[in-house]
Amino acid sequence: MKTIFDPLAQRYPSARYPLYARGGMVNCSNPQASAAGLEILRRGGNAMDAAVAAAATLTVTEPTANGIGSDAFALVWSEKDRKLYGLNSSGPAPALASIDRVLSDGNDCSGKMPAFGWTPVTVPGAPKAWAELAGRFGRLPLEDDLSPAVRYAREGYPCSPNLALMWQKAFTRYREACTSPAFDAWYSTFTPEGRAFEAGDLIRLPDHADTLEEIGRTNSASFYSGPLAQTIDAESRKYGGYLRYEDLAAYHAQWVEPISVSYRGYQVCEIPPNGQGIVALMALNILKEFSFDQKDSVETCHRQLEAIKIAFADALHYVTDPRHMEIDYRTLLHPAYGASRAEEIKEYARVYSHAVPPKSGTVYLCCADGEGNMVSYIQSNYMGFGSGIVVSGTGISLQNRGHDFSLNPKDANCLQPGKRSYHTIIPGFLMKGGKPVGPFGVMGGYMQPQGHVQVIMNYVDFRLDPQQALDAPRWQWMRDGSVTVESRFDADLARALQRKGHAIRLDLDTSNFGRGQMIVRLPNGVLVGGTESRTDSNIACF
Repeated sequence: MKTIFDPLAQRYPSARYPLYARGGMVNCSNPQASAAGLEILRRGGNAMDAAVAAAATLTVTEPTANGIGSDAFALVWSEKDRKLYGLNSSGPAPALASIDRVLSDGNDCSGKMPAFGWTPVTVPGAPKAWAELAGRFGRLPLEDDLSPAVRYAREGYPCSPNLALMWQKAFTRYREACTSPAFDAWYSTFTPEGRAFEAGDLIRLPDHADTLEEIGRTNSASFYSGPLAQTIDAESRKYGGYLRYEDLAAYHAQWVEPISVSYRGYQVCEIPPNGQGIVALMALNILKEFSFDQKDSVETCHRQLEAIKIAFADALHYVTDPRHMEIDYRTLLHPAYGASRAEEIKEYARVYSHAVPPKSGTVYLCCADGEGNMVSYIQSNYMGFGSGIVVSGTGISLQNRGHDFSLNPKDANCLQPGKRSYHTIIPGFLMKGGKPVGPFGVMGGYMQPQGHVQVIMNYVDFRLDPQQALDAPRWQWMRDGSVTVESRFDADLARALQRKGHAIRLDLDTSNFGRGQMIVRLPNGVLVGGTESRTDSNIACF
């Protein structure tokens, strides 16, 4: 869709202000998804219904990051119960998946699980998450909550600028890596004209619409124990995958108790492992040992980076499915352990290993209604479109979460049948004095806990409003030891960090620094929202 202008050519800085509302607010990385959530609120649904509507719509309007075959996590504040609930709807490895099986099938990629194809596909959890949220807390049937997503899929929606950019990146990558017949349905679904969609193109996904209707009509049962499950099983068998009907039929989401740390009088809450939210909490548990007066100072950034490095050193050693962890993950959050790790931070950058604690492509959205209910929700196909597998005739794109499993049996996160992998997607929630402040989140692989730390410190330590807390230039520690910074990051500060031993690199692609949302509820009930300026984000409110 050619135009006389380039919607990605941002020549001039623009200012976004936080938005205020009373009746309800839905913050998403896509405007149609925000509109879908607001539509459901106006039809009598609550924040939980709105979250389901927005999440399902994002599988349609941002398939470059999530799909019906995604996993999902949520933190849910129920005003009626005055309680924060956690939902882990991530799926395990299939019963047939094992290290020996993967290696014997010729899938050894230098000791790593392959990224594409049926091998890294794990049991999807998103449809079950929708049913759980709507069934336990919602006011409307799941079929009603999914109806906006069905309409967008069937009638079409316009491709937005950043969506087009991500689509082209995926198309370029898949043309090189995904060439076998197993990927034919991906091409026919997402590149029907032999090219990626461009900004302004109308996108229609009719198979996707039919599948969402069936999921809604059967309260997700068809996906796990009905015709859709049988179709997935048949396709997996056809192309040598491990996923079977029995894996889907045995699946259930888990309601879990959120974990938290106290930080400057606030409680920062996350989902417990297998999610990596504990990384953000471990870093904050270290950083609370310091005082911070200036946001853009070398000491602030240096300590943030060192704390994140320490947290990842522990998490990447210990964190996996909690049934397979060698320690109780709660010990990693002990105040004394945070204090002891804080003492390791010196004047210059260091390389950290794990310590022994004391014994004892993703989409993010947040919603709030006028009654006090709030939801922090995230779902993902992991790497862009995921595995590159679309189940023929259904529009179901399947995640490649299994790529994070290790093929080394000595690693904590090694592949085992029925085991959940270390999971990068994490929703966040902020409380104070046992009362809800609001949901927040930053999507983007291993950037997510780093984004959580930066956004929370921006809000709590440096008193930035939700929009500014999201807009502030970000850094990202990479697993190769380098640190990337955005183009807007202060150059003098970057040079000062370089002098402290940090290997600083400039990254011009802002999408690599995560995409976040945040809602804060004021004491009078007014909602204040911020939305990500690095993508096609939008807030719908009334």
